[in-house]
Amino acid sequence: MNKSRPVNLDISTIKLPAAALVSILHRVSGVVLFAVMALLLWMLGTSLESEQGFASVAETFSSVPAKLILWASLAALIYHLVAGVRHLFMDLGIGESLEGGRRGAVLVLVLSVILILAVGVWLW
Repeated sequence: MNKSRPVNLDISTIKLPAAALVSILHRVSGVVLFAVMALLLWMLGTSLESEQGFASVAETFSSVPAKLILWASLAALIYHLVAGVRHLFMDLGIGESLEGGRRGAVLVLVLSVILILAVGVWLW
């Protein structure tokens, strides 16, 4: 083993490229979606059960903490969807180059932020 190689143990000094950040966030959003799936299915089932169930769900999600949880869930869904579409384009051979990958990653970040903010405005 070469002991003279540079070693950086401070993770905060490492700057990730946009494609790596998009990839990591795609995985994180997938885990968040898996975690909130039970909540979303409960909301759907209860709201479709009866008129009282719909009113109960609407009342539950009228509070600020519940809206924040719902917004975070929708943010994860939006990000995962946009990043997934990027992967579909790359499967078609679009944006596979180094520059194309970087531009696609920046586009995913910008589009996701815009859509997540729009959903936040719509939710409140």
